[in-house]
Amino acid sequence: MSDSTVLSIRVSAETKAKLDELASCTRRSRSFLAAEAVEAYVDRQLDIARRVQEGFEDMQNGDLVPHEEAMARLHATIERAAARKKA
Repeated sequence: MSDSTVLSIRVSAETKAKLDELASCTRRSRSFLAAEAVEAYVDRQLDIARRVQEGFEDMQNGDLVPHEEAMARLHATIERAAARKKA
């Protein structure tokens, strides 16, 4: 992480204690672990936000699947998964 910046956050004493324990167990610094956690969280949340935005754009463009068709697809997928699990 050569191109980094400082970010200061507040966490509960319990979270800090857990982070200290994790740092000790993994032999990593609190800073490293916190940065890794924030990066993973931001990536996941940004991906969700972008997908929601794509969904809104699809809706505005009329690119929709009727509810009955969506449910039929979902049930078919569940049935295939259940059949594979039995096999």
